[in-house]
Amino acid sequence: MHDTEFLNIGTRLHQEGLVTSVFGNLSRRVEGGFEITPTGSFLDAPARLVFVSDEGVAGAGASSEYRVHLQVYRGTDAAAIVHAHPPYAVALSLACDTIVPVDSEGKMLLPEIPVVDGEPGTETLAENIAAALVSSPLVIARGHGTFARAETLVDAYILTAVAEHAARILSIAAASDI
Repeated sequence: MHDTEFLNIGTRLHQEGLVTSVFGNLSRRVEGGFEITPTGSFLDAPARLVFVSDEGVAGAGASSEYRVHLQVYRGTDAAAIVHAHPPYAVALSLACDTIVPVDSEGKMLLPEIPVVDGEPGTETLAENIAAALVSSPLVIARGHGTFARAETLVDAYILTAVAEHAARILSIAAASDI
């Protein structure tokens, strides 16, 4: 089924440059598992959502990152996950193991952003992200993108936007030699 919340958040992510083309994905916990955007779908015009059971049985066309979402739902109380590719946050992840925001919103919502390793779509990445999201609401997969867990897709989106804003501020400060 199509879902207005998925469409609204996907549209915001795309409009704000936090995802491009068919990259990134969204999911929400439902009875017996979770719904996730399908692989290759535009988040600002998502195709039918795909169900993944709590046992990890994924419907046809599930995002290649469904393993990450599954591990996060198993290891946390998350009800929604946003995976995006914000460029400044991804760029900083190439140079840092932890990103420490200096802006007020970043300090308040994401005082430390862990960076983890692992190839996209693998169990290693899924395990590393799930482990980091136990103690932080957002993590960056090095050179790949952010994963935010929250009560709603809106809240996970906000964390994603805050992480990108914090990364921009850090980049501007570094370029300005502040």
